[in-house]
Amino acid sequence: MAKGETAGIRIAGIASAVPAQVNGLENLEFIPPEQALKISENVGVRTRRIAPPSICASDLCYAAAARLMRELDWAPGEITGLIFITQTPDYVLPATSHALHARLGLPVSCYAFDINLGCSGFVYGLWIATSLMQNVKGKTLLLVGDTSSHIISPRDQSVAPLFGDAGSATALEPSADAAPMYFELGADGSGVKSLIVPAGGGRRPSDASTGVRTLREGQNFRSDEDLFMDGAEVFTFSLQRVPGLVKAILGSAGCGIDGIDSVVFHQANRFMLEYLAKRIKIPPEKFALALENFGNTSSASIPMAITTTALRERLQNSTARLLLAGFGVGFSWAATVLQCGPGAFPELVECDESIAATVA
Repeated sequence: MAKGETAGIRIAGIASAVPAQVNGLENLEFIPPEQALKISENVGVRTRRIAPPSICASDLCYAAAARLMRELDWAPGEITGLIFITQTPDYVLPATSHALHARLGLPVSCYAFDINLGCSGFVYGLWIATSLMQNVKGKTLLLVGDTSSHIISPRDQSVAPLFGDAGSATALEPSADAAPMYFELGADGSGVKSLIVPAGGGRRPSDASTGVRTLREGQNFRSDEDLFMDGAEVFTFSLQRVPGLVKAILGSAGCGIDGIDSVVFHQANRFMLEYLAKRIKIPPEKFALALENFGNTSSASIPMAITTTALRERLQNSTARLLLAGFGVGFSWAATVLQCGPGAFPELVECDESIAATVA
């Protein structure tokens, strides 16, 4: 695994945003209520926030960023970097970060770019942002979010009950007193086909057949433009990689689990998370779970867990040492140990369709 360490940078705050619409699993049109209840008990999801077609991941990230900038009293002209991480961009081109750059009123001296990452995206983003900030001084916004519901068939019970939509913004600033952030990162491209939208890109462009939903394994209906997940392969990958990832990052940070105040994993599903926590021997009181009301929010799931659990109130007023780990699509994995708080951690922003940007 690749190792990294950055210093002199602190997280000034994190904000999260979700669609206002709440969807219970019992509302899934093509799944019988008794089957929905069984799925809910297995994966730990009761409700999710689902974006209407007019709301994109960039809209949710904009709402989170605007709220966070107000909380911090950051003027747009102070920001020197904008990084946007998503698997559901507004456009094939240009980069959605450029649309966000204009919408947030950032100066032309502020760089902006997109990164295509999902489950590990938040931790990868922290590593990239803080690494850049070692050379490009100033304040940086890291935006991560996905509207996975836009690429999921509602008739595919292997994914439809699990995923929700969300966006987040993380404010990073130079600080001479900030403790180092430690990183461990890796990838295994053999997992590409295990979590994929097969059609719609350059390798297999959309045509008359790729958007047609047909019966697949497990009595699921989806098209080749919908998300496919091989749950068994993803589970096996997670069990193989995450324990070693946690051991490695603790080694880099020079501490054990007893030296960590809270552990936040990518919120994949409750069964897998609880299995991993027991295997790694993470005390339940240190393990954050935020699946029940939001589902798996892909790249936004770690900041969502930070801002929608008891951690939010703690980090508003005090410091905590956190272990954050994301793992999944790619396959990819990344973990960090860092100090966080006190800072701006506002309440969850709920967005209706008025947040949608004007279509270009």
